[in-house]
Amino acid sequence: MGTARWLALGSLLALAGRLGGRIVGEEEAGFGECNKFFYAETPPAGLEADSHVKICQRSEGAERFATLYSTRDRIPVYSAFRAARPGAGGVEQRWLVEPQIDDPASNLEEVINEADAITSVTNLGSKQALNTDYLDSDYQRGQLYPVSLSNALQTATFTLTNAAPMTPSFRERWYMNLNGLMDRALTPQCGHEEDLYIIAGAVPSEHRVKDKVAVPKFVWLAACCAVPGGWAMGFVKHTRDGDIIEDVMVKDLEKLLPFNVQLFRNNCAETEQDTEKMKKILEMVNQVQDEERMVQSKESSIPLSSTRGKRSALLPPEAPGESSSLLGRLMGFIATPVIRLFQLIYYLVLGLLKIFVYFLWYVAKQVMNGLESCFYHLGSATVSYFLAIGEELVSIPWKVLKVMAKIIRAILRILCCLLKAVCRVLGIPVRVLVDVATFPVYTLGAIPIVCKDIAVGLGGTVSLLFDAAFGTMGGLFQVISGVFKRIGYKVTLDNSGEL
Repeated sequence: MGTARWLALGSLLALAGRLGGRIVGEEEAGFGECNKFFYAETPPAGLEADSHVKICQRSEGAERFATLYSTRDRIPVYSAFRAARPGAGGVEQRWLVEPQIDDPASNLEEVINEADAITSVTNLGSKQALNTDYLDSDYQRGQLYPVSLSNALQTATFTLTNAAPMTPSFRERWYMNLNGLMDRALTPQCGHEEDLYIIAGAVPSEHRVKDKVAVPKFVWLAACCAVPGGWAMGFVKHTRDGDIIEDVMVKDLEKLLPFNVQLFRNNCAETEQDTEKMKKILEMVNQVQDEERMVQSKESSIPLSSTRGKRSALLPPEAPGESSSLLGRLMGFIATPVIRLFQLIYYLVLGLLKIFVYFLWYVAKQVMNGLESCFYHLGSATVSYFLAIGEELVSIPWKVLKVMAKIIRAILRILCCLLKAVCRVLGIPVRVLVDVATFPVYTLGAIPIVCKDIAVGLGGTVSLLFDAAFGTMGGLFQVISGVFKRIGYKVTLDNSGEL
């Protein structure tokens, strides 16, 4: 017993060393080191919520895929991964829990077994699903990122944060659809598998397992091929019995989701997508859908007791039972050609029906496009006509106001000109009368000034006469005085000579 316990403990320690699931902090951009699993390293936009937790799933020291987990519904919103070669499947491993979802203070940064987490994780199961939630129920744990598509350590996908409740039959068909789409439709049309980005998600319904874990209303898958001339496709599978997986455009898939979401940045280079590759993908998708219809029809025609041992090709086969009887083998040998013939007829009829439906769809599309074009042009012409009439009607009051303003301005100019003319005509006699009336006043006012000027002139004349008379007399006096002086001087000289 002791040796077995040590071996079991060693296995758990080895498993813990290989596995890890890191809770990405809110301060980190996107999913941290797991951003590489998204196209252009950009996670889907529009899915932020308080109840959503970002997980970077790791194993063997490397990142394997990213998961956005809803603690309210206790199922993943989506798991994102890059396409890889399908793994070998293998026996289902022990399902693991994420300690830090229920206990953020936990120092356990790696996923562990539920039995080991009971004693080490506080409030275990308060925000995430547990294995006990699926016991004694009609649902199984269905992986969004199935182990069949992982070429890494298979245990990495067996985390309860990557699982949602699915019925056994639905889970089997979901795995079959994913395997068929990846192997035959998506991967062959993308070249290098590392360029194929996959997002698989689940939309919760109101129904819950044990009032805790939400059962998906439908599951979906979006694929983006990031190569020159790539493509993008979406797929939806409802959980109702009989529904097959449906192919949709990514934009249409985004409208079906409860959030206003954009799954791929720039819609996975929408303007550069190769429509021819998308047509080839749709052809293979049709084959996958036909095979699913065949499986459903066979299951509906075979008694339940004979289908209990049926297993999916993605799950390990059960041990073979007792060999069939010789009669059964003989009946099977005889019935096989007949069944093959009916299958051939079925496929032929189905192919003809598809061609007929596609033809009707093409004709209807052309007719609808023609009608749409006619209605569009008619509507455009009608709108343009009413817009032109409306513009003219709206402009009439403004034009009337402009005309009235011009008329009023012209009238005012005419009145102004008339007033100026009247003023000029009336201004001529007024000036004449003023000059005539003021002439006497000006004349009488000038008499004293004239008299003054005459008196000043007479006084000046008299003064001039007196000045002339006195000047003349003074001059004569000076002449006479000079003569006498000359005479006296000479007498004096003569007298002195005589002496």
